Amino acid sequence: MKVELTEVSSRDGLQSETAPVSTADKIELVERCIDAGLRRFEVTSFVSPRAVPQMADAEEVLQGLGTRDDVVFQALVPNLRGAERAARSGVHEWVCFLSATESHSRANSNCSIQDAIARLESVRELAAAEGRRAVAALAVAFGCPFEGVTPTAQVLRIAGALVDIGFEELKLGDTIGTATPSQIRTVVTALRSAYPDLSLVLHLHDTRGLSLANVLAGLSLGITRYESALGGTGGCPFAPGATGNVATEDLVHFLHAEGHETGVDFDQLVTHGRWLSGVLGRDLPARLQKAPPIGATRPLDAAARAVG
Repeated sequence: MKVELTEVSSRDGLQSETAPVSTADKIELVERCIDAGLRRFEVTSFVSPRAVPQMADAEEVLQGLGTRDDVVFQALVPNLRGAERAARSGVHEWVCFLSATESHSRANSNCSIQDAIARLESVRELAAAEGRRAVAALAVAFGCPFEGVTPTAQVLRIAGALVDIGFEELKLGDTIGTATPSQIRTVVTALRSAYPDLSLVLHLHDTRGLSLANVLAGLSLGITRYESALGGTGGCPFAPGATGNVATEDLVHFLHAEGHETGVDFDQLVTHGRWLSGVLGRDLPARLQKAPPIGATRPLDAAARAVG
């Protein structure tokens, strides 16, 4: 099976970093991932620089990357003000973000879900007028730090509202890493039954070590699009202890081991993940930064010395 990955390290992976990451390093991060074979990126976010200082250089990052015929660049566009910036930047796709629970919506976007949907309708209309594609992204689609497990009926209601205003693609975010395989199956099956023409993407976090199990559940349902971040960077500011996205290295290793195609060079990913670790000045969560891939060997005498 061919599986398409969206690399989100330069946006979701970096947005909560307290130490500034230079524009040049953000550009190099994306370029390194392109060199490794990734072709779809959520590059940056047109949020208020006061709210997320790390994303203040959105225009500069996109300008530095330029236009590439074989690569799709996305940016998070939360409101009309952000949409106006996105329109001037020429970014390919606009990711329209909202939350699946009222508590998270008010904490993250300072508005109700109903108001968020109204905002996104205006953003989608502007995207269409600019000849850009808008996709929806639903945070805390499986679990919320304030309200617990997100009811499937609530996800269906929001998805229906998004379909009604013209969205054809929905990213389902396991923002705090609480989803389980059975929940993935329940939510995806319900959405497909209610909205069979809605394209679904899974955005998984690895807080409880379940991300790859959830990928396996998604694959069993025919979901072929996933989002990940080099090194496993990222997190949620509203969920203490929430770790980052599923690591791109770990996801590619897993998919290749299971016989799926990604078009990504795993060895290059590992090299670039180590580079990112150096940029951020710390070890990153990716397991395949610490352990060799399945099937790797080493000389017997070295193994014996290690045991001894």
